[in-house]
Parts: sequence; structure tokens; C-alpha cells
Amino acid sequence: MAGHSIPHFQNDAGHGVIEIGVREFMCVGASEPYDHPHVFLDMGDDSEIVCPYCSTLYRHSSDLKGTQTRPEGCQFKDKAA
Repeated sequence: MAGHSIPHFQNDAGHGVIEIGVREFMCVGASEPYDHPHVFLDMGDDSEIVCPYCSTLYRHSSDLKGTQTRPEGCQFKDKAA
């Protein structure tokens, strides 16, 4: 998987549902210090998955691409980067 990056998403605003354009991703919870262990989630053939740490419901939306989210602004941005 060299050169392949797994998107990371966060839920600072406490949204009940976040729509994303990928089926494999990492959930980080919220920004530090309110984050949780970065957990890999894979929807497989399903269209939804719930994070076992923060209970955010992630829903796949085929009209979104890459790291796009609905609502906007839920892509994790590493402060060190």
C-alpha cells in the first residue's frame, strides 16, 4: 500500500451523522485533547458504520469524493503537518 493514504475524519461539532466519500477511513474523534484512539473503519458493502469510540455515524455518499464531508470541515488536519 505504498503511496496510499487512508483519510482521517473528526467530529469536533458533535454531528450525529457525517457523510463521506470513502468506505475505508480512520476516525479520530475530535481535536486534541478530546480525540480517541485513531480507529480504522471499513464499511465493506454497507453504506453506514458507527465509530465504536465516539458513536459518530458515518454514511457513504457516492457524490462526495476523497476527503469531502457533509457537513463540511470534518476532515482531520494534523497540526504537526
